[in-house]
Amino acid sequence: MHRSAPRLTRILACAAVPVMLVVAGCSSDSASDSKKDSSSSASSPDAQKQKPATVAPAKYSKLPEPCKTISAKTIEQLVPETKVKSGTAGNSTDTANRGSCSWNGLDDNGVKGSQYRWLDVSFLRYASESSLGVSGEKRAEDSYAKEISKAKSTEGAKNVRSSPATGVGEAATAVGYELKKTGEDFTYATIVARTGNVVITLTYNGTGYAGAKSPSASDLMKDAVTAAKEAVASVTAANK
Repeated sequence: MHRSAPRLTRILACAAVPVMLVVAGCSSDSASDSKKDSSSSASSPDAQKQKPATVAPAKYSKLPEPCKTISAKTIEQLVPETKVKSGTAGNSTDTANRGSCSWNGLDDNGVKGSQYRWLDVSFLRYASESSLGVSGEKRAEDSYAKEISKAKSTEGAKNVRSSPATGVGEAATAVGYELKKTGEDFTYATIVARTGNVVITLTYNGTGYAGAKSPSASDLMKDAVTAAKEAVASVTAANK
């Protein structure tokens, strides 16, 4: 009995060695798998989706001075007897992103009748939003569509028609209609254009007083396109 006890102790000690090795092996594999899972998780599609999207910077960083976007020659031709030749600027607390200017005048010919004209132009600039993953150009595209819809849905407008305005910016739409106000029938020509991240809306309208004929819709639209091209070109010039 006394000689068998040491032998039993040696057997138990030897038997414990494989068990420890197995435990160590399991622990090593577990740590390795944990690192693999962590690495796999970091490179998974879900993890990558959480990263902010890269957004291209806005093409134009500023707007031109609205009242200097249309030449004096064009104003003289489109708005005879202009009250304020330099234009009347609209109020804006954010001139880097929005601005407008208007001109109006009455060419009074006494008993032969008079011609009234109004021209206005407005600018909207959109910056890129990195936090939202939206570029300034995409925001301008959305605004462009809204401005066209707004022009088409002018309250009281009759005989509304629209067509592409070629050669004006990257995209442009012409909207024409008639509108009765102050007891007279006015003819309207609106050009909505987009260049980069800027949307330009130009409206030209007029009527005849004291028996004078109202302006031709086609002539009015042709002149509006001419002025809109100058407005679009002024955006590029302001950012050189």
